[in-house]
Amino acid sequence: MASYPLSEQMSAFIDKTLSFTSPDDSLAGLRQAYSQMCRAFTPACPPTLAIEDFELAGVAVRAYHPRGAAPPAGWPCLLYLHGGGWVVGDLDSHDFICMELAAALDALVVAVDYRLAPEYPFPAGLDDCLAVWRHLAAAPFAIDPRRRLVVGDSAGGNLAAALCLALRDAGQALPRAQVLIYPALGGLATLPSRRECADAPLLSSSDLDSYHTLYLNGAQPFPLAMPLLADHLDGLPPALIVVAQWDPLRDDGVLYSERLNAAGVASVLYMGEGLVHGCLRGRGQVPEVDQMYRTLLAYLADML
Repeated sequence: MASYPLSEQMSAFIDKTLSFTSPDDSLAGLRQAYSQMCRAFTPACPPTLAIEDFELAGVAVRAYHPRGAAPPAGWPCLLYLHGGGWVVGDLDSHDFICMELAAALDALVVAVDYRLAPEYPFPAGLDDCLAVWRHLAAAPFAIDPRRRLVVGDSAGGNLAAALCLALRDAGQALPRAQVLIYPALGGLATLPSRRECADAPLLSSSDLDSYHTLYLNGAQPFPLAMPLLADHLDGLPPALIVVAQWDPLRDDGVLYSERLNAAGVASVLYMGEGLVHGCLRGRGQVPEVDQMYRTLLAYLADML
């Protein structure tokens, strides 16, 4: 890690994250270690929030919202798609950010427990996310149809971008904005960040290749699995794309933002200096991460 100039706080965050290791190489072991790591970074739920689990369109979801009545027009709503390489992660793993978004924005956050690879490769997870989006009106909440956004990190950023492409192509109602946090968008292996950050902490280029292989399961690369392969990006919702400086996926986000802007879609790129992949959990521990949250929350507040 010597080759990556990281702050003391970021290095401490990385060390804590890496202290949760799987007892073996099995998928079950990997998922268990990931869950334990996530729990260690999850604060208590603020007393101002209500959290409930239910199903929408046959998919397990978790809703977070301020206690009390919905605004007259209904809740502004964020659909949250968690990261984890399409292979790990669940409703518990991203409680930390869903709680923060609901509390800070006075909004309803709906997190999706989409099916994971390799048991359920592409397009199962995306199908689940689309089903939930299309059935939000059936949720047991008053939702303002004009104020619905999609947010995702890492593999969830991939799913959020793909969701927007699929809805556009189907001529269906789009999110008001898409927020993609260090997204995996199917960039080429020749991108500079793949080489510069080949052994970056928390996500290496070889990790990325392994996750892609499990997700695609031998399928041909396809725009809805790799949004950078899409022929055209016009007609998509405005975007905030957050990338981490020391992340092999950095240039996926940079390239997607450039292509969105070239297609006439307003895209804001946040280049997170000193950040690494997976650093969202460093909230309150790493100043660079807190700075990124300020940008994230300000953008979401504007869009809501």
